[in-house]
Amino acid sequence: MSMPISFEFFPPKTPEGAAKLRVTRQALYAFKPEFCSVTFGAGGSTQEGTFGTVGEILQEGVDAASHFSCVGATKDTVRQQLATLRAMGVKRLVALRGDLPSGYGAGGEFHYASDLVAFIRAETGNAFHIEVAAYPEIHPQAKSADADLQAYVTKVKAGANSAITQYFFNADAYFRFVDDSAKLGADVPVVPGIMPITSSTQLMRFSDACGAEIPRWIRLRLQGYGDDTASIKSFGLDVITDLCEQLRTAGVPGIHFYTMNQAAATSEIIQRLQLA
Repeated sequence: MSMPISFEFFPPKTPEGAAKLRVTRQALYAFKPEFCSVTFGAGGSTQEGTFGTVGEILQEGVDAASHFSCVGATKDTVRQQLATLRAMGVKRLVALRGDLPSGYGAGGEFHYASDLVAFIRAETGNAFHIEVAAYPEIHPQAKSADADLQAYVTKVKAGANSAITQYFFNADAYFRFVDDSAKLGADVPVVPGIMPITSSTQLMRFSDACGAEIPRWIRLRLQGYGDDTASIKSFGLDVITDLCEQLRTAGVPGIHFYTMNQAAATSEIIQRLQLA
């Protein structure tokens, strides 16, 4: 049973990284993604890299979504960036507030992602399909679960077409989030974001930073494998394939893979699920 899939990449910092990412992309294009998204660095530090990578993906004949952050941005800078992206042929944006760089006040003319979504809609009409971020396990900087849900609903009502979630390992958190937001009138498709497990140290570091919960049983199994990378990868493939199977059975609108610019684990999961 096929379903839409999409991939996320980050802009490479070196020529070697860029060459590696081209190879990764070609391997993943075999699965006919609906689109590929490219992330932004803190405070827009990698904007050039983001737009450059987005341009390459478009030239390779695949739909590309640019992450678009509004931290420190003015209406004029956003207007210019939107014009640049439209000229490139970009049809999708992932609209985010973005991470505040350390020591950075809340500068700029946009305080929330919902302000950015509303502005893009007002300026460009339906020129872009706008994705927003969703946090089934609650944004790490949210004042409360309720405040976080309301912030999400506000983004959707500002004009988002669909949402992509932060990665999670607990399907119930996703289902609950979709139900709760729909009850509040936010009924756009919510695509689960999936992070393959390939390294336990990387996973722990990321999850602590972004507020994704690693269930205790997964954490302990990973710790038990120590430096046995083959066992970590094998266990990770089983866990994530099972999670995707649960989501697919429930009829999710698609799956978005956080590839970390690697093809092997994502490819293996897609093949196991026979999504391609």
